[in-house]
Order: sequence, then C-alpha cells, then structure tokens
Amino acid sequence: MNRTSKLMLALALGGLAPLSLAACSDTMMNPKGSPMTMNHGGGAASKAADLRSGLDGLLGEHVNLAASATRAALNGRKGEYDAAVATLDNNSMDIAKAIGSVYGPQAQEAFLGLWRSHINMVVDYTVGTASNEKAKQDKAVKDLLGYAQDFGAFLNGANPRLTKEAVAEMVKHHVVTLKDVIDAQAAKDDRKAYQALRTAHGHMAMIAKALADAIAKQYPEKFA
Repeated sequence: MNRTSKLMLALALGGLAPLSLAACSDTMMNPKGSPMTMNHGGGAASKAADLRSGLDGLLGEHVNLAASATRAALNGRKGEYDAAVATLDNNSMDIAKAIGSVYGPQAQEAFLGLWRSHINMVVDYTVGTASNEKAKQDKAVKDLLGYAQDFGAFLNGANPRLTKEAVAEMVKHHVVTLKDVIDAQAAKDDRKAYQALRTAHGHMAMIAKALADAIAKQYPEKFA
C-alpha cells in the first residue's frame, strides 16, 4: 500500500465524526438497516427472540464489513473500500440504536462513540500491517485490549449481569479473531482468511446471545 492509500485508510475510518441520533425506544435495526419493531403483540419470549436475532445479525454484519474494508484497503481498491467503510459505519449506528432501544438515547450515543473507537484501532493495525511497522501494530493491539476493558466497564454499568471481566474477555476474543483475518489477508492467504472470518463471525453470535440473555434477565417484564 502506498503512502496515499495509507493516508486514505486512516482518514476514512479514523476521522468519522459522531452523528446526532434520535431515541429509538422500541425499534431495533435488522442487518439490512431497516427498522425492526419489537413484537408487542406477541409474548415476552418472541420479543427476546427478536432481540437476540437482531443483535446476531448486526454483530455478524460488523465482522463481515470490517473484513471487506480491510481487504480492500490492503489491496488499494479505493472505491470498494469507501463503500465498505460507509456501510460499516451505518452498521455501527444500527448497533447503537439497538442498545438505545433498551437503555435510552444517552447510552446509545455513548455506545456509538465507544464502538467507533475500536474501529479506529483496527485501522491503525491495518495500516501498520500494510507498512510492516511492528511498533504500530503492537500499539494498536495494546489499545484494542485496553478498549476491551473499557467496553466491559461500559456494559457492566448498563447491566450488572454483564460482568466487566466476562465482557472484556469476549471483546478480547473478537479482537484476536479479527486480527487473524487481517493477518491472513495481508499474507494473501485467502483460504486462511476465510477460515478466520468464519471463526470471527461465529464468535459474534456468542456475544449476541450473551447480551440478549443478560438484557432479557434484566427486564423480565419485557422479555422471557
């Protein structure tokens, strides 16, 4: 990747500005970005299922889009990269709206800023990988592991059933599996890259289940 491509990568994801978000009291976003209203006509069990499937789709999409963006960046495909970046940020806003649908607009906005920060760190790792700067790679990994602790504290503050340690461990695994994807992409090992992406995608389903289960237990009047 040349200097211009690396600068484009850093600016495109690293310079994303926070957006003004409206409260989303009873609406989640499905993986295609369209509103998915919780089924008030059904029982709590159906609402819990909607919550879990919605989070599962959104978090899985996050990994797929991140991998698309890093692959395009590492290969200097600017048009493909720009499209992936734009869609990735839409996905970030949808995940934040899902959190806001449970915890309110302030939590939604705080979550979005925190979530975007880890994408910026992934950018730093990708740039370091493309330019063979081990110090930059190591710093990005260190920052991502620190982010796991911050994210754990954030979710624990919203839901005591989600311990900081458990969430941090889940996020750490997310970081490691996504790093494996980027490393394989940089090595031009497509087989390994897709295997790593499958693992990363599967792990997001585990995170979605943990989040949905904890939320359902926190609000038993809404969810079974």
